[in-house]
Amino acid sequence: MLDKKINPDTITGQINSKAIEIIGNNPKGVGWTELSNQIKEFNPKFHPKTVNGCVWKLTENFPNTVYKPKKGLFMHNKFKS
Repeated sequence: MLDKKINPDTITGQINSKAIEIIGNNPKGVGWTELSNQIKEFNPKFHPKTVNGCVWKLTENFPNTVYKPKKGLFMHNKFKS
């Protein structure tokens, strides 16, 4: 389900949507580098700093969807135990 805060017409919206999709498909979580690389592979036209900024703010912008059990590891709340 697409978060109401995500506008799919914007670049940041597309990045956030893809990041949440990737995290949601990985029950063991995704590291910062792997997440950034997968987003860049999805659309190489995304500016690296924009990708980094979106990833950096994931837990702040989507606290009900994404959490970090430890530094550098992103997990979807549906996998929270």
